[in-house]
Parts: sequence; C-alpha cells; structure tokens
Amino acid sequence: MKKFLRFIGSTFILGLLVWALTINLAIAPTQAAIRQLEEAPGQMVYQSRQTLKDQQGGSWQAIAFKRIRRNDTAVIYLRLVGFPGTAKIDHSQPLTLTDSMGKTLTAADVSHDMFTDKTQMESDVGQYDLQPILMQLELAIPLRLTLATLDQSEIILNVSPDVVEEWRSLMGQK
Repeated sequence: MKKFLRFIGSTFILGLLVWALTINLAIAPTQAAIRQLEEAPGQMVYQSRQTLKDQQGGSWQAIAFKRIRRNDTAVIYLRLVGFPGTAKIDHSQPLTLTDSMGKTLTAADVSHDMFTDKTQMESDVGQYDLQPILMQLELAIPLRLTLATLDQSEIILNVSPDVVEEWRSLMGQK
C-alpha cells in the first residue's frame, strides 16, 4: 500500500511540474529581434531580419527597417532579397500583401532609393514602402506577399503573424 501511495504522489508531483512548464512556455512573451544601428551621426536604423521561403522553396531575406534621419523624418521600408539570378522583379509594380481573410494591400516599389546608379538596379532585390499600410496589417493573421516579375510569373512569400507583429513593432522605435 505504501508503494502505491508513493507512486501516486510521485506521479502527481511530476504532473504538476509538466503542467507548470507547459503554462510558462505557452504564455512566454514574444521577443522581437529588432537590431539598432547608427548609420551616420544622428541617423538611426532599426531592423527586423527574417528568412522567407517562396513557392519553389527558394530563400528570400526580408529586412523590414525604420530609418530615422537627423531631421527626425522616418521611413519604414521592406527590402526583399532573393538569391542572385533567381528572379527578375518588375520594379514598376507594387508589392501585394494579402492576408488569409482576403484583405489586400499594396506597397509602392521604392527600389530606386537603394541604388545610386538607377540604371544598375539589381533584379533580385526589391524595396517597398510599408509605412502607409503597416498599421493596417492584422497581427494574428498570416500574410502572403506577391512580387511581380518581368517574365509575368509571381513570387509568393508566406509571412507568419509573429513576423508581422515584429514589423509593426518598428513603428514604436524612436
């Protein structure tokens, strides 16, 4: 009988331990991986870097960033970088952002801001203005980014709600 009671007690304590760990992990706060850089005196940049996969399994670097200039003007852009030679982005088209509820927004292509020589823009790099639409993105809903290409195909990148939340957190950076 003592062995049975000891077994029940041990099982109960182990169960409580597992339950406590599960609860702590389930409600752990999300830690945003925002990087802070000083590009020039008085000019700060805050970045969120993620790797996204396209529909072919190719990797894309997604860098959402807020640049604050000396005169306190700020821009929030999303830069998408594909593996060299994998895509020819159509820079005359906006980035389309569609959530799983069907809401569609567009972000203007501002890739020309990246390059000093406008005739030598990289075809596998695009930069888009997120600032006008960022707060319209829903936090708990996955997002699909659609890039237009010069060969009329589309590149589709899926974005998790955690990444959208991290991008939105850039608005609060000062």
